[in-house]
Amino acid sequence: MSWRRELAHQLAQRPLDDVWVLTGAAVAAALGLWLVVLAVTPGLRSLLPMRRTHPDVRAGLHRAAAAMVLRDRVMEVAGVQSVRVEVKRRRADVRAVSHFRALDDVRADVTEVLDEAITGLGLVRPPTLSLQVRRPGRKGR
Repeated sequence: MSWRRELAHQLAQRPLDDVWVLTGAAVAAALGLWLVVLAVTPGLRSLLPMRRTHPDVRAGLHRAAAAMVLRDRVMEVAGVQSVRVEVKRRRADVRAVSHFRALDDVRADVTEVLDEAITGLGLVRPPTLSLQVRRPGRKGR
């Protein structure tokens, strides 16, 4: 590659305060700074990529929308009083409060409903499920 040899020869002969050397260094520094900025910015982290059914169509689902869908599905389970859902990039954290059924029965029903709902979201990487079912606290405490 003769261009590399020519470039090395030119750089060896030019002094460091030459205009072309300083311009090349400034361009390289600006490009490096731009790459650092791109690496640090979050991008589209709020979107979860969905499976592509057609090669020309790309779709994404907001994490808040996915959390709302999962929350609505869990609220349909008998015995669930309240639910908090947080969908992250790799995991869906679900915290449910059950008030009149056995916790094991509620946990089994919620797990079944959530597995079906997560599959129904159509995501490329379905989040793993982190489920916690508990009883409500005492009133006044």
